[in-house]
Amino acid sequence: MKPIMKRSRQRDAILAYLHTRTDHPTAEMVHTALLETMPNISLGTVYRNLAQLAEYGIILRISCDGKVDHFDATTTSHPHFYCNACGCVEDITAPLPYNPINYVSAAFKGEITDCSIIYSGTCEHCTKQATG
Repeated sequence: MKPIMKRSRQRDAILAYLHTRTDHPTAEMVHTALLETMPNISLGTVYRNLAQLAEYGIILRISCDGKVDHFDATTTSHPHFYCNACGCVEDITAPLPYNPINYVSAAFKGEITDCSIIYSGTCEHCTKQATG
């Protein structure tokens, strides 16, 4: 059993910021935004707090390209889209035609407790830029 996560001013600010975002920022993006109101917050503090929040299931850590993680304050199961061109991560709001966990569990002998679906391709912005 994990100990209860203690609150801190920095952690509260990180979580509040994530709740205002729908673009799934990186740790660097969170750090840059928080510097305006917390000029002494370090990038290391942001990384540590994001890792702890994700470990406790308070936020989602989305790993897409193996290089940089993105973070999402919406923890309910939903699919994401990763742009191969610019690296953005977006929510996909279209409902899934079936529950992926139930579907796969029927053919799996273990216990599946979570599912992460990440589609990839080119986002609307990058597609528009490419076509002029």
